[in-house]
Amino acid sequence: MDKHFTIILLLFIIVLLSPDMCLLIEKFETKNALEKTRTQQLNANNQLLQICSNSPKTGFYRDGYCNTGEYDKGTHTVCAKMTKEFLEFTKKQGNDLSTPNKTNDFPGLKPGDNWCLCALRWAEAHNHDKNLVPKIKMDATNIKTLYYIEKEILDENKLTEN
Repeated sequence: MDKHFTIILLLFIIVLLSPDMCLLIEKFETKNALEKTRTQQLNANNQLLQICSNSPKTGFYRDGYCNTGEYDKGTHTVCAKMTKEFLEFTKKQGNDLSTPNKTNDFPGLKPGDNWCLCALRWAEAHNHDKNLVPKIKMDATNIKTLYYIEKEILDENKLTEN
């Protein structure tokens, strides 16, 4: 067996067997993914993406922006102002956004909070009842949302004030 192959195989086995090493790699990959998004992304109006919320801190990367990247499987790209009706709807769908979760350092949302929602959850609510969806902060909604929701629908549901 080649000496280099043996060393690589040994390192691979150590990584697989070490939970701490896996956690370290996961943190590195997440940080690396965040750094890749640091190049300013665009909003649904094809301008620079603006902040959605720092209080509570939102976004897949918890940087206040609805940035997205390869690890964001939920596509958290829609910046929306929460309503009681939407929070109740999403809780019934199995995604409780109103209850604090200390384990995940999640404060729980209340009506009036801005939050980066999954594009498909917002679309699901819109398809269920157009009056149910929270209004959208267009300058903070990522352009990638347009892969899932038509621009005209977003425009019909935009906030008139932030």
